[in-house]
Amino acid sequence: MKLLETRELVTGWSRPAHRPVSFTVERGKIIALTGPNGAGKSTILAALSNGGAQVFSGHLQFEAEARMGFLSQHLPPIEGLPLSGAELLALTGVSSVGLPAWLESRLHHRLDTLSGGQRQFLVFWSILQAKADLLLVDEPGNHMDKDGQAVLSDILRTRAGENIGIILVTHDQKLIQDCCDEQVIVEPFGE
Repeated sequence: MKLLETRELVTGWSRPAHRPVSFTVERGKIIALTGPNGAGKSTILAALSNGGAQVFSGHLQFEAEARMGFLSQHLPPIEGLPLSGAELLALTGVSSVGLPAWLESRLHHRLDTLSGGQRQFLVFWSILQAKADLLLVDEPGNHMDKDGQAVLSDILRTRAGENIGIILVTHDQKLIQDCCDEQVIVEPFGE
């Protein structure tokens, strides 16, 4: 079943950022958006998630009532925020069941005492486990420790196997080969 269908989609901020792209996201599938830095991959996600980017042209259709989750590649600032990993998961309504042991053992530590990679994985986990039909995931491996990167593809495949669709922005060719069903190359508008 199609969660999202695009045809000749062009998005951007004040002007178009990329050449037209077409792709379909079905339940159980992971689509990778790849291309050079600045090509407009994250802009596409910002347009799909109502994150402020505009749709300039093309066709865009979502499954009615589909719930969406979005993971930005930028972590929000948390310095001085007295919140533990366990409290973050509780606030987002997400269980720690299945969380890798190297992070589960640190859930009661304050977020601002975790490494950037541990925080990135915890935020990734909370978004990935959210009650959503379509997940938009922007460069999940950025800032992630090697422990997190090692289990990234397995966790994405497991989640897709739970009848959701995932759009993944990444430059990581190994991640694409390990877990993606299709690769869509995004080309900058002026090239």
